Amino acid sequence: MLFSHDTELTLRAAAMLINTDRDDGEQLDDQPALDEYLNYFGWTGRRDHDDSELAAVHALRARLGRIWESADDEERAVGQVNALLADTHASPWLTRHPEMPEWHLHLASQQDPLAQRMGAEFSMALADLIRVGELRRLKICAASVTAVTASMLRHIANGVRGRRSAR
Repeated sequence: MLFSHDTELTLRAAAMLINTDRDDGEQLDDQPALDEYLNYFGWTGRRDHDDSELAAVHALRARLGRIWESADDEERAVGQVNALLADTHASPWLTRHPEMPEWHLHLASQQDPLAQRMGAEFSMALADLIRVGELRRLKICAASVTAVTASMLRHIANGVRGRRSAR
């Protein structure tokens, strides 16, 4: 199954976010670590750079982890993705910009809080995966009890254990 570039990138970003608190302990423990993660994946828009923002990203990470863990129960995963879509007020529109010149979707205002924008993007990518019957691509890594992956046709998000997936 061929996915759009932004869907693949967003699923890899979700896997990497989840893995920032898996095998190697907390890796997203301060603003510089969050900045590094966001810059790596090209996140744009409003940033508050405060403890509340970091806590909201941590809460989103936990929520995404629960979706990944429920991937073998399609109805449950769909319910969780729908709830995330609703909670983030996802409202898609096509856009392109210098950082990503291909047409792609944005799902929240650039002025919305960071975790809300991230949640909207992640939930839509997960919805794309579900719509094409590929929920099985969300996996818990066999080499680790807790690391997650999002396997793609040509790409595998192997998590963050010491390396980043190619962009």
